[in-house]
Amino acid sequence: MSYRRLRKWALFPSWKKISLPAFFEKSAKLLKSSFFRGFILLFAVGLGFTWLIPQPARSQQPGNVELTLVSFAVTKSAYDRIIPGFVAKWKREHNQNVRFNQSYGGSGSQTRAVIDGLEADIVHLALAFDITRIQQAGLIQPGWEREVPNGGVVSKSVAALVTRPGNPKRIQNWSDLAKSGVKVITANPKTSGVARWNFLALWGSVTQNGGNDQAARNFVGQVYANVPVLPKDAREASDVFYKQGQGDVLINYENEILLARQQGETEPFIIPQVNISIDNPVAVVDKNVDKHRTRAVAQAFVQYLYTPEAQREFAKVGFRPVNATVAGEFSRNFPRIGKLFTISQLGGWDGAQRRFFADGGIFDQIQVARR
Repeated sequence: MSYRRLRKWALFPSWKKISLPAFFEKSAKLLKSSFFRGFILLFAVGLGFTWLIPQPARSQQPGNVELTLVSFAVTKSAYDRIIPGFVAKWKREHNQNVRFNQSYGGSGSQTRAVIDGLEADIVHLALAFDITRIQQAGLIQPGWEREVPNGGVVSKSVAALVTRPGNPKRIQNWSDLAKSGVKVITANPKTSGVARWNFLALWGSVTQNGGNDQAARNFVGQVYANVPVLPKDAREASDVFYKQGQGDVLINYENEILLARQQGETEPFIIPQVNISIDNPVAVVDKNVDKHRTRAVAQAFVQYLYTPEAQREFAKVGFRPVNATVAGEFSRNFPRIGKLFTISQLGGWDGAQRRFFADGGIFDQIQVARR
């Protein structure tokens, strides 16, 4: 039966003239036709394909929730201890299983990954400017630093200098890094938040100790002239120094050095008495937690990071606690700093980023001058 005949028959334009026996006779012929059987088959297949069409994201299952944590490289050892404690606490209090996806790397690289589509629920980065960049991309709401204690800062450290056994270059302070013949290992400030702190510690060691900007620029330029390679993050810088044996001195986080000592490294280190407070913030990524429907558990995890339980785990791997009680408990682990300055004394992160690390900024100018 042709499609035209089927349509004409199916619409029954003269249905009032068709007797009941004739109706059943026509219906039987239609059911036996190859066209009709093909039509039914195609209809059934079409129904089947509707099950393959992607459906809107569903909420997390009542008994399970999944979070993605994106952090800078040197926090991994702390989170290896912190996450199991939170998972057990949440299960005990909410009867819900939490599974974490985790990503660690240079703070700048991690920031770009989140902006480019890595769907982090929580970010813990080396500097506030990186979280500001994620905010500017529309993923985090303004005022994130007021949503949690301590202005969003959840871990702290200072800059430290690691030397070779016996300290053959006799390095005692920042000024020694500019000496001829001293090879300095530090990460790249363009990709590593740790390295930006290192750069600012060098700069502030002059400006916060009575020197002017020109003196600081000359000194920092001399130090970077002694830098043979710029690894992408703090962990790679440590590997270059410890595993590859390059350099006479490593500039790194105090916490990374303390962790390396726990793992068997014995190189001596110095904590310069003019130093910068390295403040690492945490934030919930609003757009992603709303998409994943994970806001409640993500916010609870961020709050958990400020508890004595979590702060002790940060302290055990070398971070200076932001919780006053825990800081007192671990005071013997961390030497006092004679002159500790902050990023606000260097113009805040917005100003420091534009001045030192933006394309064409002072760091780029120093790199061009050393070639």
